[in-house]
Amino acid sequence: MDEIKSSSFPWQPTERTVHLCIDMQGLFAADGPWPTPWLEAALPNILRIAEFRPERAVFTRLIPPRTAENARGTWRHYYDVHAHATRQQLKPVSLQLLPPLAALVPPALVIDKPVYSAFLGSDLRRILMTRKADGLIITGAETDVCVLATVLDAVDLGYPVFVIADAICSSTDASHDAVVTLYRTRFYRQVQVLSTDALLERWPRN
Repeated sequence: MDEIKSSSFPWQPTERTVHLCIDMQGLFAADGPWPTPWLEAALPNILRIAEFRPERAVFTRLIPPRTAENARGTWRHYYDVHAHATRQQLKPVSLQLLPPLAALVPPALVIDKPVYSAFLGSDLRRILMTRKADGLIITGAETDVCVLATVLDAVDLGYPVFVIADAICSSTDASHDAVVTLYRTRFYRQVQVLSTDALLERWPRN
């Protein structure tokens, strides 16, 4: 079965493939309002990938509403519960990229998004078209929330997606493992799960 699934994903990362790194910012650091276990463990691998082709890296930042009243629909209730994560209460550093990644900008780009998926409320689609992206390498946080939403939107847009299992992280190991298993068993024709080492062996530098 593994051999059949592997042969069902005929794409490889190319010079045009874009590294999309999701929400590696102070919000999810150990001292942030939403600390994400394993973020510090994933960061070195994310940095290796970003440094390999910094000109192909796009970093996203989740930018919460100023107050819950500024949010719509279920998001208003969400930020009523998580008022500590609204911009009115956040420290500005919580919105910034983690310093090792911020040091790569430029040539890497930063885009802001208001919700889970990097494709909604952002310039991501235009940027990918401008860069003639032929696939996406996905890293970042969190595996089962913003990463998952972004991966599924990328699949719907027809991009081959390379999820780097040791360069994504979550608040729960069980959810992380379940989502990675989901990619391998249900989305294997559109999503390939790789390690950082395997990616860098396949991705041409120039």
